[in-house]
Amino acid sequence: MAKDGRPDGERSGLGDMGAEEFRAAAHRVADLAADYLERVARYRVLPDVSPGFLRGVLPAAAPAGPEPLERILRDYLRWIEPHVTHWQHPGFLAYFPSTASGPGILGEWLSAALNSNVMLWRNAPASTELEETVVAWLRRAFGLPEAFDGMLTDTASVSSLLSMVAARQAVPGLEAREEGLAGRPGVSVLRLYCSEEAHSSIEKAAVVAGIGRRNVVRIPVDAAYRMRVDELARAIADDRAAGRRPFCVAATAGTTSSTSVDPLEEVAEVCAREGLWLHVDAAYAGSAAIVPELRPLLAGWERADSIVVNPHKWLLTPFDASLLLFRRPEAYREAFSVVPEYLRTRREGEAHDYHEYGIQLGRRFRALKLWFLLRWFGTDGLAARLREHCRLARELAGWVEAHADWELLAPVPFATVCLRHRPPGLAGREEEPAVRAELDARNQAILEAVNRDGRVFLSHTRLRGRFAIRVSIGSPRTDESHVRLCWELLRGAAAA
Repeated sequence: MAKDGRPDGERSGLGDMGAEEFRAAAHRVADLAADYLERVARYRVLPDVSPGFLRGVLPAAAPAGPEPLERILRDYLRWIEPHVTHWQHPGFLAYFPSTASGPGILGEWLSAALNSNVMLWRNAPASTELEETVVAWLRRAFGLPEAFDGMLTDTASVSSLLSMVAARQAVPGLEAREEGLAGRPGVSVLRLYCSEEAHSSIEKAAVVAGIGRRNVVRIPVDAAYRMRVDELARAIADDRAAGRRPFCVAATAGTTSSTSVDPLEEVAEVCAREGLWLHVDAAYAGSAAIVPELRPLLAGWERADSIVVNPHKWLLTPFDASLLLFRRPEAYREAFSVVPEYLRTRREGEAHDYHEYGIQLGRRFRALKLWFLLRWFGTDGLAARLREHCRLARELAGWVEAHADWELLAPVPFATVCLRHRPPGLAGREEEPAVRAELDARNQAILEAVNRDGRVFLSHTRLRGRFAIRVSIGSPRTDESHVRLCWELLRGAAAA
């Protein structure tokens, strides 16, 4: 029976869940969340399920009448929690780990309760000003100059898209916002440059911004998978000679495959000389700037026109939270500001109306969870955790280098290790097609065997056409025991 004497599932009136009922339910949910974080390491990282397993057990239609919370939570524990991929697991070493820390989760909960829509100052004064504050805190923590303004978006994909459109807006005489690009005589083809290792979101941004994938010029990389600046300069010169219009370079700080960092200082020199917008995709490695001794790896990014860093990748922030920093806020406002009468407000003093800087009108209150975790951990505490992740990655890299049957396929500047198994008998023959195919098949089988074990989850990539196993460390729940287990599983699978 419910507290008011009505049978479970029977509710009267047209209001919301009452305050007392919500309080009791919230305590129950908080216990479930804490229990999950406490026991997550007991789960397989990857659930042993096939597509369609959940659709087969859930009703085809939503219930017409109310159901009691206990039944909902029972089904959650039975069907949902055990069958997600556990990104919170200490053995999650795939992709770039995205860990939701305790204080970040608490901030996310309160953000949901407030339900503040951060589109303009008038309808979200504290939310807007907290976002301004958190953006400034992060900028300072990363050692970037005060010339950068910024805001929070959902993902690097959107942050990069906004920057591509702002860069397009900054092209003199183009008038793309008002006139568009299609069907206009005398409009030169726009060219965007990035390395061969740049993230696919840069190409997607070019698609949406009307640049076109064909006009994204992929620049070759050096032995460390960094953009070759001489090739960049050559491509720009060739395009100008052919009547095309270079307008933007998207450099990467922490590529998805190997976490390499393009030579940002040299790229910035080219952009300054050629009058091009420089966007730095530091979605992964930008967080490393909170560690003072790692900051030199990003030297030159302070010269960018725009930078994206994802706190939800390596700064313990619940998904989603992407920091977009920009030197020229007017380019974003000129590109995106559309203010109909119903959004016009009067106010005294200066503040951002963030809807004018991007494509979204409605915006989530992401700053609150970042404010919580920045205060709870402190910047020194966050730096200490990232420093430990890098130490663990170097430890693993050392074990790989010391083993005759294994090799590193890329440098390890941060906390991601790219490796493969290569028996001594195949050394020196990697370029033979049959040997390369054998090595690829061998390492794919090793990866699949490790993931079937369930205690860790790894992903893969290709580097210069070679199949590489990736081990990416980024959770405060991951310690040396988990990295040692990963190494043991890899060697065991290779031996088998």
